Amino acid sequence: MGEAVELTVGGRQVRLSNPDKVYFPERGLTKLDVARYYLTVADGAACALHERPTTLERYPEGVGGESFFQKRAPKNLPEWIPTARISFPSGRHADEICPTGPAAVLWAANLGCLTFHPWPVRRADTDHPDELRIDLDPQPGTDFGDAVRAAQQLRPLLEELGLRGWPKTSGGRGLHVFVPIVPEWNFAQVRRAAIAVGRELERRDPSRVTTAWWKEERGSRIFVDYNQTARDRTIASAYSVRPNPRATVSAPLRWDELGSAHPDDFDVVTMPLRYAEVGDVHAEMDAHPCRLDAALELAARDESEHGLGDLPYPPEHPKVKGEPKRVQPSRAKRTGD
Repeated sequence: MGEAVELTVGGRQVRLSNPDKVYFPERGLTKLDVARYYLTVADGAACALHERPTTLERYPEGVGGESFFQKRAPKNLPEWIPTARISFPSGRHADEICPTGPAAVLWAANLGCLTFHPWPVRRADTDHPDELRIDLDPQPGTDFGDAVRAAQQLRPLLEELGLRGWPKTSGGRGLHVFVPIVPEWNFAQVRRAAIAVGRELERRDPSRVTTAWWKEERGSRIFVDYNQTARDRTIASAYSVRPNPRATVSAPLRWDELGSAHPDDFDVVTMPLRYAEVGDVHAEMDAHPCRLDAALELAARDESEHGLGDLPYPPEHPKVKGEPKRVQPSRAKRTGD
């Protein structure tokens, strides 16, 4: 697999073992190719992860081999990478790594980490998110173009609510829109705001957008996955490599690029060229935190005027007071629930 190499980044030396190991067989891309990719986008990737508890999606043998999500910090964690204790809905805890610079990104890449899944919190306060993350998820019969249309309708809605969104590709067919927020609200409140935004977007384009949790009710529409804001749910970070044959990456975009962009335009080969040309187009995101007051007022109106309360949580999440039954509608009809 070749002798180990030393890479210098952020003033640190990071050892890369087995650099010639093939990670993406279809394109012949190696572990070293992935590491060099992360080197070229190091500042942007590190900014997206900075001080965030982060789950590592690892593929030690490359795409097609065994993979797993590592939530707890590895035992061989260098002393210069801090951790933070996060609590899961079950009440259990874990100490996750919190990258504070590009060397941490390269260190994780050496472990076979392709995709980074940061929490929407910083290690100094793990109970109050500083990002509202909106996941526009294409359902069967829809594609990236449909997600783009939903995002273009989402943008003015966010502005009406005093929110500024920053779009990026998921690396697959979907789109993510991140809104930096003041870390004043807990996970339940942030999720409530996401539901309100999703419902309003659905009202404005009901034939193309849905907040229906049950797949049988979604149809060929873009699903606003509000549960990506639930505690312990994470979204791939900007610049993360995705484990597909093309080695696409989650690409930060400007709003005016949405109409011409396609997920396949951004991979470990092409993204360095774009980064060299335009840099990190989300570099200023953290400097513009927003408040959720208007979104939460919208949620309150939905409840008082339309009787629209909570929506189902993910199946592994403990039952929450006021949450509707987690029973698939067709099954509920059969059983009389």
